Amino acid sequence: MQTLIQGNESTQRTNGQVTRTGNHAIIEQFLADGMDHMFGNPGTVEQGFLDAVADFPAMKYILTLQESVAVLMADGYARATQKPTLVQLHSSPGIGNAVGALYQAKRGHAPLVVIGSDAGLQYMNMDAQMANDLVSMMAPVTKYSTMVLTPKSLLRTLRRAIKIAATPPMGPVYVCLPMDVLDAVNDEPVVPTSLPSTRVLPSPDQIEEAARMLAAAEKPMIFAGDGVAYSGANSELTRVAELLGAEVYGVDFGDVFMDNTHPLYMGTTGHMFGEYSHPITSKGDVNLIAGTYMVPEVFPRLEDIYKPGAKVIHFDLNAYEIAKNHHVDLGVVSDPKLSLQALAEALARIMTDAQKQAGADRLRQFTEAREKQKAEITPTTPSESGRLKMGQFAEVLATHVPDDVVIVDEALTNSPDVQKQIPPKAPGSYFITRGGSLGIGFPGALGAKLAHPNKTVIGFSGDGGSMYTIQALWSAARHNTGAKFVVCNNGSYKLLQLNIDVYWKERSIEDRKHPLSFDLSYPPIRFDLLAQSMGVNAVRVEKAEDIQPAIERMLADDKPFLIDLVLEGDFHPDWIKSNCSQ
Repeated sequence: MQTLIQGNESTQRTNGQVTRTGNHAIIEQFLADGMDHMFGNPGTVEQGFLDAVADFPAMKYILTLQESVAVLMADGYARATQKPTLVQLHSSPGIGNAVGALYQAKRGHAPLVVIGSDAGLQYMNMDAQMANDLVSMMAPVTKYSTMVLTPKSLLRTLRRAIKIAATPPMGPVYVCLPMDVLDAVNDEPVVPTSLPSTRVLPSPDQIEEAARMLAAAEKPMIFAGDGVAYSGANSELTRVAELLGAEVYGVDFGDVFMDNTHPLYMGTTGHMFGEYSHPITSKGDVNLIAGTYMVPEVFPRLEDIYKPGAKVIHFDLNAYEIAKNHHVDLGVVSDPKLSLQALAEALARIMTDAQKQAGADRLRQFTEAREKQKAEITPTTPSESGRLKMGQFAEVLATHVPDDVVIVDEALTNSPDVQKQIPPKAPGSYFITRGGSLGIGFPGALGAKLAHPNKTVIGFSGDGGSMYTIQALWSAARHNTGAKFVVCNNGSYKLLQLNIDVYWKERSIEDRKHPLSFDLSYPPIRFDLLAQSMGVNAVRVEKAEDIQPAIERMLADDKPFLIDLVLEGDFHPDWIKSNCSQ
């Protein structure tokens, strides 16, 4: 057998006849759809199409050392490009490793096209090694999960999956590709996948009704999410908010839907406790929801979340999320950009002079309050313990990064300090962790850097979260991908410590030492040495005078670099030694 390269097609000559197998056909299909990066971790049953990758120089295989790293790196790439992104996983053990990361991709609507092989249709009744119901394993964490059962429908099934992944509400899909299906001769034509347009505009009557409700509001509120950023509706949302003088809160989002420095941007509703969000969601007499759902907390409020008698308007392309848990007076499955654009035009036309003045007065009041807050900001004061605070680092970093820096933020409890100094302003510039799965910070930054090779990309993660996917540093060195990494090293799962504080307070339990399972201080992890062992330059920062030299060194070139930032925290290594020793 001889392999031949003809144009962009790879073929095989067997017994004098030229044929094309499914292994080559699928790569042709992916390239036809503009998918030229494959994030993966190889296995034996995928050996045929991974071998075929060598016949297609345009396909870049990004090797990772663990499946969750491949998924999260692809998640970062997909978020940065908003395009279907290819992930290759191994069979049962491989997709099992990836489930947690895929859960995050599903909650965050990342258009990942996940492929994985299987030993083959001929072996499926044998219950052999690694046998499992792969489609069912992946169904709960994907938008669509299927298996190709015949070579005659290989490319057809892939195109269906790509279409489903890329059609809003976007999400990951899984296609199982049995080895014998891929090894078989494939004569299906390669054509680009057809993606349906979802630029749907509400009817004029619906826009008019929404505008009249909002114009008459005494306390209008806006809740927005990724649907706004993904549809490019940032300016339209801002225009509606300014006309109304409405407070804007983020709900279940990972991208920037509004300039965070705008006086009407008020932050987020929270992701953990419904009782924290309720004072926010119950403010308004008319609520506009755009491109998100209400609300994503771990412990949500079971009662109504709105003010009694309040009106609710919801524009979104995700019909499932409209009125999923809470009442909606006007719900429309429509494109956020077109909906908000039409709404802004209607508001400008129908608002009375008094209503316009009321909106302008509210905007002025929030602007004055924001200016007062900015005037009261003071530099971060050093901690009494002598250990660094995140604010000290973020203040210096903000003076060194370029205006078009891209941030992938999994700093969690340290995120407020990062966002305070480098506020998110434009979509595609600041990505926030979502979905609850740890480990996105570093691989997500690598994916974003691959999508934007000419930009500075910095990934933040905690000492706990980063250890889920620390192998991503090896991939950074292997592929010479110059993302930057910052470990917020506070010696603990700080978020868990804060959450149990709330738990104790709710149940009138007296404060006590935090559980040792939240303490990561012993044995101490040297992230700088870990990075260096995987080929990434790194430095450990423990003192204020070390911050600026470390940042300057990190930004001096376009190579991967890690800062192990040692921060103050609640940790007790001596207590661990005396209580955890076996």
